[in-house]
This record gives sequence, structure tokens and C-alpha cells, in this order.
Amino acid sequence: MPLLPNLRLSRQTEESMAINRIRSGAIIIAGSGMCNGGRIVHHLKHNLPHSGNQVIIVGYQAAGSLGRRLVDGDPTVRIHGEAVNVRARVHTVGGLSAHGDRDDLARWYECMRDRPPVCLVHGEPEAREAFANYLARRSGARISQPAPGERLDLSLPA
Repeated sequence: MPLLPNLRLSRQTEESMAINRIRSGAIIIAGSGMCNGGRIVHHLKHNLPHSGNQVIIVGYQAAGSLGRRLVDGDPTVRIHGEAVNVRARVHTVGGLSAHGDRDDLARWYECMRDRPPVCLVHGEPEAREAFANYLARRSGARISQPAPGERLDLSLPA
């Protein structure tokens, strides 16, 4: 007997859309990072306005993402250009990120035989700057933080 006999996978778009017609007794599990893309956006659009619903967000939500606006408690969010009232209760579970922390990233970098220069292009500015300083101090890494839209020629020598 399966551990979760009620579990139904929705592989097709139509199956996923049918979930939004369920009025009680559904748990929607979706892996969509910051809630900015994929089917979860549609599920949130249909379910956030209902006060009887619960949304559990696991992991970090970047500034400006739909997930972050929900975590921050915004009473209204924009989805597909429409204002959606957030009446569902939003909960967060921290500490379950699949990403390595700064020490994990530094150890990974330090295992490289010929350590290349590092271009930090991901993360919030304050965290990116702190990590750049940490990595430079710890391993002597040559680090740049290109601005959005800046072009890098990776074929040139470091």
C-alpha cells in the first residue's frame, strides 16, 4: 500500500487546472522557488483570496518575488497583472533550503586546483557584498560583481 494513497500527481496542465476547482481537502505541493513561475502562480491566484486556505512557503524568498511579498504579509499581490487579495494564511518554514551556505560555497571554491576569478551575479546586494568580502578574505579570490546588463567576455584571460 502506498504511503500516501490519496496522492495524485498532475502531469498534464488540465489536471493541474482541475485542482483549482476543489473547494476543500486539497494539498498542493509545488517546487517553484520564489513563486514567480509555473503552475503554482495559477494555484496562488485561485486560492489566495480564500480565508480558509493555508499557504506554506519553505525556503528563502528573494526581494521582489511573489513569494517574498507573501512572506512579508502584503495584503494584495499582483498576479498576471491583476490585483489579488491575500486572505489565505501564509506560513513559513525556514532552514530547509537546498542551497549551500557561505562556508559550503567557500569550501567548494577552495577545492579548485587553479582557482578562477569569481563573478558574483546572484543574490541581494548586501548579501552579495558580504559574501564577496568573506571569500576574498578567506581564500584570496579575485571577485567582481557585474552590474545588471553589464557584459562579460569570458573568452579573455583573467
